[in-house]
Amino acid sequence: MDNIDDARILTINPGSTSTKFGVFAGLEALFIKTIRHTNEELDPFEKITDQFEFRKDLILKQVEQEDIDIRSIRAVVGRGGLLKPVESGVYAVNEAMLRDLRNSPLGEHASNLGGLIANDIANSLPEARAFIANPVVVDEFDDIARISGHPLLPRVSIFHALNQKAVARQHAKFIMRKYEELNLIVVHLGGGITVGAHKQGRVVDVNQGLDGDGPFSPERTGTLPVAALARLCFSGEYTLKQVLKMIKGEGGLVAYLGTNSAYEVEQRVQKGDKEAELIYNAMAYQVAKEIGAMATVLRFHVDSILITGGIAHDKYFVNQIIERVHRIGPVHVYPGEDELKALAMNGLRVLSGETEPKVYS
Repeated sequence: MDNIDDARILTINPGSTSTKFGVFAGLEALFIKTIRHTNEELDPFEKITDQFEFRKDLILKQVEQEDIDIRSIRAVVGRGGLLKPVESGVYAVNEAMLRDLRNSPLGEHASNLGGLIANDIANSLPEARAFIANPVVVDEFDDIARISGHPLLPRVSIFHALNQKAVARQHAKFIMRKYEELNLIVVHLGGGITVGAHKQGRVVDVNQGLDGDGPFSPERTGTLPVAALARLCFSGEYTLKQVLKMIKGEGGLVAYLGTNSAYEVEQRVQKGDKEAELIYNAMAYQVAKEIGAMATVLRFHVDSILITGGIAHDKYFVNQIIERVHRIGPVHVYPGEDELKALAMNGLRVLSGETEPKVYS
């Protein structure tokens, strides 16, 4: 390959009911595909890792249909899964990672398939290497941020690291600064919501948006009144599985309004639904509160607040946030989440020699 900026990179982002993947020439997408999976397709697999061959075959078949020579791929970059806590960056897939992706210390998640599939495909190609980039377990916390209020329940770092880091670097490039020079608050608005304090290249604090911290979201409760939750758990009316589902999957907008679609709620607000308006505004209110909290982490030395994710397309919702936080720092909105391109960007950083892949252990 004469020009490394045109190197072909296959990126893979498995979700619970979909597999997103694409081939890039550098950062230019040659094709991007999302395959939705029905319950009937996935039900036969007892564990998520059992879906490995099923999803890999779909990817390879689609690449062939797009008339792309699979042997031209130089890097295969998968979405990082629930591994041990790691620094941010690009990691070469190795045996230790494969072991933990198969038997995750934090439990099963479809994203664990990303590194497994990337490794298998790369091993079948003459010049390809397999990587993951900025998995959800990126941990750059200051020690003080780990203290929760009880030693049995430390705060942990699980967040939308891939998209938050990509948007932060994109913004830094746009203003011709280095990410490592800036203090940023980055807000990811999706099925889960995370708000991170980026201090000169490190996310020193962020709410654990996966299962119970920070703002509520379309599907998750966020922080709840603790004693009330404890009483509910021991009421005898709910099993552990039901409570966990209540916190993640059936919380937030689902619990209040019966839908996980922020767009649907937005439409209800526009039609005059007062209950929808109250709940939707409350979600924006809680996001703004979390931004305020992260501003204190950065001692109010905030260069910019960046808002990204799918819900960032909704100007009504975003404006609810901006009205409350604009005095903290300038607000920039980057709607959507281009995680496949973010994976390609990280792969290209390795192929170009801009960064060295890190070793997972």
